[in-house]
Amino acid sequence: MSRKNRKLLCALIGCSLVLILIFMTDGIQMDINVFLLQYLIKTRYQKLLALLLTALCIAVSTVIFQTITDNRILTPSIIGLDNLYVLIQTVLLYSLGAQKMMKISATGNYWLSLVLMLGFSYLLFRILFRYQHYSLYFILLIGTILSTLFASLSSFLQMIIDPNDYLILQSSLFASFNAINTDILLLASLLVFFALLIHYPYFKYLDVLLLGREKALNLGIPYNQVVVRLFLLVSLLVSVSTSLVGPITFLGLLLANLAYQMFKTYKHSILLPGAVLLGTLALIGGQYLVQNVFSLNVQLSVILNFLGGLYFIIILLKEGRRL
Repeated sequence: MSRKNRKLLCALIGCSLVLILIFMTDGIQMDINVFLLQYLIKTRYQKLLALLLTALCIAVSTVIFQTITDNRILTPSIIGLDNLYVLIQTVLLYSLGAQKMMKISATGNYWLSLVLMLGFSYLLFRILFRYQHYSLYFILLIGTILSTLFASLSSFLQMIIDPNDYLILQSSLFASFNAINTDILLLASLLVFFALLIHYPYFKYLDVLLLGREKALNLGIPYNQVVVRLFLLVSLLVSVSTSLVGPITFLGLLLANLAYQMFKTYKHSILLPGAVLLGTLALIGGQYLVQNVFSLNVQLSVILNFLGGLYFIIILLKEGRRL
């Protein structure tokens, strides 16, 4: 690791710790009631854990996905997991109705969405990768087509459901860190931890995968096995974050490309923690601004998608000039 990148990582770690301290202690007076202090610390701790978990999932999944596809514009949302989540929530509300839907526990809804999203990813990658003549981009094309199908089905069902039910549905489709189900937060964190621990041996192949399929095979990398396992990890991370707080389309694109620009290296041992730290700063800093500047009048996901969308347009314009 170069001295410059080491200093950048240390600076990001320091800024993250300072921001976490400000987030946890803001507005707490010295003479505050003990019970109120316990309540504030508990709620802020839970929100902080959700922010950190989301930053970890989105940053790691996007960097790995862009490495596999060798494309810095694509994000995991292209395979349709975000639209599948929207479709699952829409179908549940359409088939059960608002009253029965509200009787389903948030934990049950979360695990149902998570299992269906992971099952879709497993079928997409495991089945198609059995056929050697199918390229990676063909599989992404299948994912894009299915994503469009999910979005169309969701739009159709949303057009015919009761308007009152539609309002309830919309509230669950916007990413929110203010109404997090704390019962699933710890389980989701453990799931992500063990998933990363199991797939950690495959991280050593990421630098080689940047060379492309043929060169990776020539260097003795079991390409299909590695790519399938990493794709499943990406799907799990995206599914966990989407089911927990809702879809955030452009955040991963923003974090990954900022990490590329800041560290200017191909080594994933630097890019992955760098992207996670940038995500920590973006989410915690953004949530602090939403609470204290905007007085919760705007969703954090709206700000992040707006900034990410602008950055996406800038990337497209830069790439267009090079052609």
